[in-house]
Amino acid sequence: MRRLDNIDIRLLRVFVALADARGFADAQIALNLSQSTLSTHLAELEKRIGAQLCLRGKQQFRLTEAGQATYNAAQKLFLDLDDFTLRVSSATGNLSGRLRIGASDGTYTSEQLGLHGAIDRFLDNGVDVFIELKLGTPSELEQMIADGELDIAIGPFSQRAPSVTYLDFASEPHSLYCGAKHPLYGKKDSQIDAKDIESSRFSVRRYRHFDDLYLVGHPRANASVVEMEAQAMMILSGHFIGFLPCHFADPLVKQGRLRALKPASFDFSSAHRIAYRTQNESNPIIQAFLSALKKLDRDPQ
Repeated sequence: MRRLDNIDIRLLRVFVALADARGFADAQIALNLSQSTLSTHLAELEKRIGAQLCLRGKQQFRLTEAGQATYNAAQKLFLDLDDFTLRVSSATGNLSGRLRIGASDGTYTSEQLGLHGAIDRFLDNGVDVFIELKLGTPSELEQMIADGELDIAIGPFSQRAPSVTYLDFASEPHSLYCGAKHPLYGKKDSQIDAKDIESSRFSVRRYRHFDDLYLVGHPRANASVVEMEAQAMMILSGHFIGFLPCHFADPLVKQGRLRALKPASFDFSSAHRIAYRTQNESNPIIQAFLSALKKLDRDPQ
């Protein structure tokens, strides 16, 4: 078996980028390298490993068995290198490494949930940390934490993963909205009854499908979205009612493009939590970011 201790880490990173991009076109953009350079790096890596790593052609890019094994091993190696960097930097008093953060989409308009304030505090401490920020649905983020693909995430989690620690963080008020062109927009709340709500087309967030329906007693969904921006588009069309976080909807309300329907009856708050793998609790980078999160002003905006 060939000795692999002389493989350039850069070659492995190029290969992983190719595999993640499933081909040369997107990898060229991600790495800012030409296709000929990528091909040269891949050929050199295959030469050093002694096996073909992928099948490539105009219509396909697929990892071979050796390629999949190399990809899996490289991913583990990169995590080990990050851990090595973290341990060395911690010993020298200089916090450096990588932090993978997850957050729900549509939260950037909230001072608490948008995370920009926490990232600001975190980086102001002089740390040398590479940050990856991913957006996703609560279930996606929770799964990525459990699988070790994220270090820390904030969202309205179900708290189902046994290997994950959850900390209460902030509440996110929601209201039921309609657009300016909707028949209910000009009606007073006192004039809106259950029949008006039930007869209106209802747009649900897919990951909250039945919860949204139960909150208003609506018989069925007429549209489904994932992103908050998509939900706003549906409501702004004037054909649908649906829930949005108040911090996200407020600018549109001030513009006269949305209005909240019967807040006393339909408003609710979604509890957002911080989640991270329990085994990583002592990680100094995670602890530093937790400290930045806890210093945020969590008063409702």
